[in-house]
Amino acid sequence: MREIIFDTETTGLDNKLDRVIEIGGIELDNHFPTGRTFHVYINPGDRKVHPDALAIHGISDESLKDKPNFAGIVDELLEFFADARWVAHNATFDMGFMNAEFARLGLPAITNDVVTDTLALARRKHPMGPNSLDALCRRYGVDNSHRTKHGALLDSELLAEVYIELIGGRQTTFGLHSSDNRGQASDLDDVIVIAGQRPHPLVSRLTGGEAEAHAALVAQMGTKAIWAKYEAAK
Repeated sequence: MREIIFDTETTGLDNKLDRVIEIGGIELDNHFPTGRTFHVYINPGDRKVHPDALAIHGISDESLKDKPNFAGIVDELLEFFADARWVAHNATFDMGFMNAEFARLGLPAITNDVVTDTLALARRKHPMGPNSLDALCRRYGVDNSHRTKHGALLDSELLAEVYIELIGGRQTTFGLHSSDNRGQASDLDDVIVIAGQRPHPLVSRLTGGEAEAHAALVAQMGTKAIWAKYEAAK
């Protein structure tokens, strides 16, 4: 299953008037990062960045002057997201803006059946909260010390790690966690994993370039990243 963990930054809070100015996305295949990412800045035309939004993400009007408009990136965007689930934290906000941008170009909206809201997942799993991205990073030990401003790609990278924990943590990676967690409830209690030793290892389907891109992505996530620990254990 292909999923894109994504985030947007905008000029303000009103999707009828404000515009998307940054989109970042991380591709997961069966809950593992593939190394493929999507990241663009977008010129919002004559819509100015609200001062409150600027304080959050630090993206100025001046820095967007030479960037393409949404029409200029939409084909690349839709190609990257094609046939994947759209996964975002507080997805109502992000999808409201994305669908408003699609509507301005006469394109169909992305329907809710292909969208996963990690905020809704977090509220079900941790009803007492807090469930902001920063709070979930603290809960799951995801290093977000380099997050001084919101940024679509960085937030997508952090959310990818949080999302894996929300849906069962390292249990979804064939039980890479220790037996200390055997008493905890699992979202995958009905899954039976049959382990065995192959007489001959399967030939990797990754190209050299894909392996390098994946290693570079893992390196950016810091030493506490789940995938960094997995790579070190290989």
